[in-house]
Amino acid sequence: MTVIMRPPPGVARTGKGDGEGSVQVHMDNAAKLDGATVFAVYGKGGIGKSTTSSNLSVAFAKLGKRVLQIGCDPKHDSTFTLTGRMIPTVIDVLDSVGFHAEELRPEDFVFEGTNGVLCIEAGGPPAGTGCGGYVVGQTVKLLKEHHLLEETDIVIFDVLGDVVCGGFAAPLLHADRGIIVAANDFDSIFAMNRIVAAIKAKSANYGVRIGGVIANRSRDTDQIEKYNARTGMKTLAHLPDMDAIRRSRLAKKTLFDMPATPDIVAVQDEYLRLAASLLAGVPPLDATPLKDREIFDLLGFD
Repeated sequence: MTVIMRPPPGVARTGKGDGEGSVQVHMDNAAKLDGATVFAVYGKGGIGKSTTSSNLSVAFAKLGKRVLQIGCDPKHDSTFTLTGRMIPTVIDVLDSVGFHAEELRPEDFVFEGTNGVLCIEAGGPPAGTGCGGYVVGQTVKLLKEHHLLEETDIVIFDVLGDVVCGGFAAPLLHADRGIIVAANDFDSIFAMNRIVAAIKAKSANYGVRIGGVIANRSRDTDQIEKYNARTGMKTLAHLPDMDAIRRSRLAKKTLFDMPATPDIVAVQDEYLRLAASLLAGVPPLDATPLKDREIFDLLGFD
């Protein structure tokens, strides 16, 4: 039996492959994001990608950049610390007009958050019924049709968990750098290794390159650094396991909107330093992912 993979709208299949056995779809050149610098943020589910993305967005804005954050998770909570609420998703507003995209206005799906950060939640299809790549493709298509990227300096895709299938790897088609968020533990690093492999596969045909890892919710970074030394990865920033970060999310605020206690100011400064370094240009990493067994052998032992 032959299975025919039909690409979603806005994505065209080409003769190029993403690796042996791949049935991935490929981006239509018309869907390219021109002008803005694009970061795709990945990591193990629950590791703090949305918190990291939102605070990084505000840090970019405080450095004078025009920022757009796109949440790519059916949970659609990437931007709620920026807006203080759960905003309508692209897939929901498209559904409300019978998927006639020409009836939508930017204010139907783009919302301004703190410090002027523009926020979009792509949303997703009901479980088991569709492809996340379609949703990302429709979101990018709307942005281009409404000329919303022409005055944007930075785009951050905050991507669902550690899923690196064709659908949720779709932001990598548009990104300049893939950034991974990981804690100093085996499960986070195991997920990071798979994401490194995904970015490396996409880099064969697209402009995305590995930027590095943000160590999050971790007092130490010894296990991350052990992995980095073996693979060629690099730590971009270290954000400690701090209760103030947890409290900021419960308060539906970014750290930059919380009371300026010494511990919060220290983390704000780390985000500002990270944003400045990313603006200066992070050299691409030629990291080599490990085999699963190699990670078991590498971590947790002296």
